[in-house]
Amino acid sequence: MNRIGIDLGGTKIEAILLSSANKVIERTRIPTNQQDGYEAIIERIINLTKKVKTKSKQECSIGICTPGSLDMETGVLKNSNTVCLIGKPIKSDLENALNSPIAIDNDANCFAMAEAILGAGKNYAVVFGVIIGTGVGGGIILNRRIHHGRLFIAGEWGHQILHPNGKMCYCGKMGCVETYLSGPSLEKYWVELGGKPLSLGEIIKSFEHNQNAKYLKWKKEYLANFGMALSNVINIIDPDAVILGGGVSNISFLYDEGITAVKENIFSLKKDTPILPNKLGDSAGVFGAALLGKD
Repeated sequence: MNRIGIDLGGTKIEAILLSSANKVIERTRIPTNQQDGYEAIIERIINLTKKVKTKSKQECSIGICTPGSLDMETGVLKNSNTVCLIGKPIKSDLENALNSPIAIDNDANCFAMAEAILGAGKNYAVVFGVIIGTGVGGGIILNRRIHHGRLFIAGEWGHQILHPNGKMCYCGKMGCVETYLSGPSLEKYWVELGGKPLSLGEIIKSFEHNQNAKYLKWKKEYLANFGMALSNVINIIDPDAVILGGGVSNISFLYDEGITAVKENIFSLKKDTPILPNKLGDSAGVFGAALLGKD
């Protein structure tokens, strides 16, 4: 059976058709145009799926990577940054329209699945896939399957408490990992230290080879938080490998000084957990979506 994957993003909807051997048969993308509303987005997904399916000579499974997650009790989407999708029964609406079962999961789990099977983690049985970007999330893959947990929150390390009574998080708690490790939090902290407003990329480019006291303090604080937060996950899950993704994962010092900071807090004499850059980049979502489908 071939596999269709749909990555529903805030700006684009991407579709892929994979063979049973996970070879790309067809790949295409269209704008999301979320300003047109929920019904229009559903129509675009339906049309794109049907278009890709015409390239297959056999039956196809269908998987969708979504911003946000499906509420397992009500069947509606929640916690989505594509606001018009919130509270909508996207899974059942698409299943009815396409007359086919659909597997659906969030972007962090799809990233982890893709990297565990096709990317940097393909030689490891237990993989923790990390996304550090606008937010902080993660997914746990056990023997090529997503581990959701009883409450469907497995991998949500971004909302562990890193600093009690620390910075306020949008979730209502204080001191969450996300408020210290995400890209926006890094940019905000730079300004708090007296720097002029810059993007994360601009901060790194401007000061990586000209490290003043302000930059060194900024970097030291981030490394301490990164090391503590990720080591907590490793101490609990003990994965065979950790794969880093999201825009912040492109910071080169995470793969030397960052790894050292993590190792300092691991509760083991042996501290050789591989912490690896991703291989699939922005393609992980659509590949992961395709891999959600049943054989």
